[in-house]
Amino acid sequence: MNRPFTFINSAMSADGKISTWQRKQVRISGAIDFDRVDELRATSDAVMVGIGTVLADDPSLTVKSAQRKAERKARGLFENPARIIIDSHARTPIDADIFKKGEGQRIVVVCSSAPSKSVEALKEKAIVIISGDTSVDLPDAMKQLHELGIKRLMVEGGATLNWGMLSSGLVDEIYTFVGNIIIGGQVAPTLVDGEGFTDASTLPLEMISAEKIEAGLLLMWKVLNFQ
Repeated sequence: MNRPFTFINSAMSADGKISTWQRKQVRISGAIDFDRVDELRATSDAVMVGIGTVLADDPSLTVKSAQRKAERKARGLFENPARIIIDSHARTPIDADIFKKGEGQRIVVVCSSAPSKSVEALKEKAIVIISGDTSVDLPDAMKQLHELGIKRLMVEGGATLNWGMLSSGLVDEIYTFVGNIIIGGQVAPTLVDGEGFTDASTLPLEMISAEKIEAGLLLMWKVLNFQ
């Protein structure tokens, strides 16, 4: 396999929303699930998000536990996994938290038609990978990331990137924490948005496990081949 082992991790409401219609983050899970996510980050080679998540939430994507950071350092690694942004048109702000907080590699993936001035500015902050013409070619990007040594990749959204990865057959597993709230909203993002599959081409999953955590449920799925 010339791409990383890839899993999506996300928290969503009981009605499948990952944020409000205003694209504002909502606290869905609690301390136990936050710690689980921190362990996933600490044991991954890279964490990846889409530009929409960066613009809406400005995440740092760092490992929070001092012990986990120390364990990574003891293995000769940076405290944090590489942090990757899929950003076709190089819209990532150069003062984004991902560049300011925590040590480690930053990687921005753009397409060849991204504004050259913006790309040059990002090169001051990150490794820039060029893939695709008018938008990022995700299969090619995953191949390039694999060649950089990224073997285990954690995807933290958002909904558009999740769709792109799943519809391209680039995801191996999905972990979803389903919280005990309803968000609602016709245009509120779900776990997977994008164009959507048809009734003749849905993507089947096989359940790995289901576990009650605090007031919610953690579902772990293996992604199977397209029907």
